[in-house]
Amino acid sequence: MKINLLVSAIVLSSAILMSCATAQVATNLTPDKINAALDEAYNKFKDVKEGKNADYIKELATVDSKIFGIALVTTDGTVYTKGDVTSMVSIQSVSKAFVAAQVIEEMGHQAMQDKIGVDATGEVFNSIVAVERMRGKEINPLVNPGAIAATSLVAGKDSAAIWKSILMKQSDFAGRQLSLNMPVYISEAGDNLRNQAIAHLLLAYGRMYFDPVQATDIYTKQCAINVSAKDLATMGSTLANGGTNPVTKKKVVSPETVMYTLPIMATAGLYDDSGIWYYNSGLPAKSGVGGGIVAVCPGKFGIGVVSPPLDAAGNSVKAQMVIKYVVEKLGVNPFLIQPK
Repeated sequence: MKINLLVSAIVLSSAILMSCATAQVATNLTPDKINAALDEAYNKFKDVKEGKNADYIKELATVDSKIFGIALVTTDGTVYTKGDVTSMVSIQSVSKAFVAAQVIEEMGHQAMQDKIGVDATGEVFNSIVAVERMRGKEINPLVNPGAIAATSLVAGKDSAAIWKSILMKQSDFAGRQLSLNMPVYISEAGDNLRNQAIAHLLLAYGRMYFDPVQATDIYTKQCAINVSAKDLATMGSTLANGGTNPVTKKKVVSPETVMYTLPIMATAGLYDDSGIWYYNSGLPAKSGVGGGIVAVCPGKFGIGVVSPPLDAAGNSVKAQMVIKYVVEKLGVNPFLIQPK
């Protein structure tokens, strides 16, 4: 009953998002308004000093904390930028949303629900307790246990093929060939015993679908992919455009896959603050401890912001401020419905 209610809720939420995307007046998104919103957001938050770089992954502590870039890509492929949109950070957990989309595309949305789960765990992102409590069931592809399981579901004859497929799909979303940040990968691979333990526990419960050590290694690699704010915005705009990259015009996933991916991002995209985020922005989003956040305004645009200093929940402080400001300034919260 709980799962059925959840599925009904997320499908309804997705339907609301999509219908609002077409119902809102398109003139809200004139180039002048978008540029003005990005300029104002950049200037308003550029001097914010709150937060600090993630340091539990040693290499992330060395990333320039002053990197601050905003990019917005509309569903017609127009790119708007402000600040540093070329500096690279590791994608980290943002990759989870796009691997989830890949699994849904390859296996169908029911397989995602049955083999991993789509409910929020109510625990921290790397919780072993959540796996034990649910006996490997009803986890979520946007937290570590579900994300490792999702990686293990990606089609491929061996680990090299699976990694190649994931990197290709992430690149298709971004509209360019992405690459591995080797120092970050080495740093994470040398200290990922907790994730390996999670993978083996999932195996014990029959919820791991590839060799757990190799699946954890592939997952570690996907989190170490380099991206810029522009990459994140393009990835988000591909979801906003029903799965077709609006810049390259390449179909990456189907509209139906997007329909089931966005609700997962809405319910579990920003770690422990997912509910707070959705309440204040109305947009499905995914954050990563590398300092990036991508948010999707269905039918309109994807927005990506990079700023490495994080809050206590592991989300970029400036990125949250910027996206919420831009959403309010442009009046594109899908749940802001004006009476007729």
